[in-house]
Amino acid sequence: MVGLTEAKLRTLAGTRSFERGLGYVDAVSGIEVGTDSIRASVQGTHRYEAELSLGGSRGLSGECDCPYGQEGNFCKHLVALGLVALSRKADLPSQRKTARNRAQGLDAWLSALSREELLALVRNEITEDRNVRRRLELRAASARGDLAALRSRLRELLDIGPFASYGYVEYADARAYADQAGQAVSAIRALTASDRPADAVALAREAIALLAAAAENVDDSDGRLGQMGADLADLHHTACRAARPDPEELAHWLVGHAVDEAAADLTYVDPLDYEDVLGERGMAALRRHTVLAWQAHRTGWAEKHLMQRLAKAGRDVDTVIAVHAADLAPNGHTHLLIARELESSGRFAEALEWAERGLRDTGNLATVDTALVDHLTDRYTQAGRLTDAVALRRAHFTSRRTLLTYRQLRAAAQAATCWPTERENALTLLRADAHAAGKNTQGASALVDVLLDDGDIDAAWHAATTSGAHDTQWRTLADTSRPTRPAEALAVYLRLAKPLTHETGIRTYEELVSLLLSMRDCHRALGTQDDFTAYVTTLRTTQKRKRNLMRLMDEHGL
Repeated sequence: MVGLTEAKLRTLAGTRSFERGLGYVDAVSGIEVGTDSIRASVQGTHRYEAELSLGGSRGLSGECDCPYGQEGNFCKHLVALGLVALSRKADLPSQRKTARNRAQGLDAWLSALSREELLALVRNEITEDRNVRRRLELRAASARGDLAALRSRLRELLDIGPFASYGYVEYADARAYADQAGQAVSAIRALTASDRPADAVALAREAIALLAAAAENVDDSDGRLGQMGADLADLHHTACRAARPDPEELAHWLVGHAVDEAAADLTYVDPLDYEDVLGERGMAALRRHTVLAWQAHRTGWAEKHLMQRLAKAGRDVDTVIAVHAADLAPNGHTHLLIARELESSGRFAEALEWAERGLRDTGNLATVDTALVDHLTDRYTQAGRLTDAVALRRAHFTSRRTLLTYRQLRAAAQAATCWPTERENALTLLRADAHAAGKNTQGASALVDVLLDDGDIDAAWHAATTSGAHDTQWRTLADTSRPTRPAEALAVYLRLAKPLTHETGIRTYEELVSLLLSMRDCHRALGTQDDFTAYVTTLRTTQKRKRNLMRLMDEHGL
């Protein structure tokens, strides 16, 4: 009990989980005090089992089967259990002593039983508790070396049938299924420990396949099956190291597992982790089987990923490129990946050719991967090909007329000292778009945006007035021009404020107060403070029921 303190709970959980745990104290039930542990159920989103360990080398620690706890965190449920235990601190020493006495008494009683009495006791427990029976049946089959019996029992343990309604295991039954399936994992682990790793390899593979099929029909919100899959992957690797299966056969299985989407999602087995087991012959087989899988399904993500990883591990750039080239994206993204791979190998000329090919293959710069355009522009600039960089940015802007492409064209043209001409040509395109499209359209929006970005406020006002603009652009225009165009800015603020007076909500009130402050600046510049006072007075009269708005106006002296 030395380590169980409120300060220790806060340290282990962190401030956020500790504070949340305070609200779960009344949800703790069924407390069981053991020699060095305290267990209880805690009702959260679901009912979770939490256990605090009071001894051991780590001092106070805890486990909970909630999703956060299963990730290894000291969760709010453990905090709640710890706080309840602290509230009963005076009784804990005697309860732990009672638990110790019970354990010692049970051990003494069992030790005094004869062989016949022990057998009778075990047989009785087998009859009354099917979980005990299953565990002992597995151990018996393992001891006999009866692989067929083990396989049969594993199939039963991993069958969702007894837990499924209409073919699906709901959350309420998922935990019971996971507990049963966990017995299969324990049995396979026992095989490795008992010098039967070859059997463990075979059963681990079968269990992986069965669990992957079952997982598609189980609500695994708690992640229990995912953890079980990870355990099976570890078991398989450990068993292979001990059993040293045929490298050719192992390589074939590893590739088949890697490209099996359901199995790989549940149980991530990395074929490259088996290099020490496969040896030179097995790695050659691994590469061969991977190539065959990829050739059969060149666009499959798993096949391409495994091919690329093997090629990179072997520094085989040409194979990596071949995998990419077999499934080129229409927007040039894959061309860019190839160019980067070639650059990383010092093959810069080929890299540039692939990047330029990406533009040609895409055809339409409006749909090209912008990262490819950025990449090529950088390479042209680095090579001193400034005219080519400007031409590329110009073509991209022409196809995709946005503020971003305009800025990129401006940066390239300024570096090449030809911005005035490029700017005029770009604005001519935008003005034509705005004229053709009419007011309040994307064409007008882009024109106003680029003029604002250039700091050409007079031209931006003219474009907004003649071609239209969005409210956010009008607000930017008004804020930028308020010192020099107070009357025009005031008109904008009044127009933007009017619809806000018919809305509610704190964000609306904050926006309205911001506009009022801007209006006050305009009236001061115009010398019409009385008009502003009258406006605010009328506003207060019509909006007086909106208490949060009145409060904000008071805070800002309005």
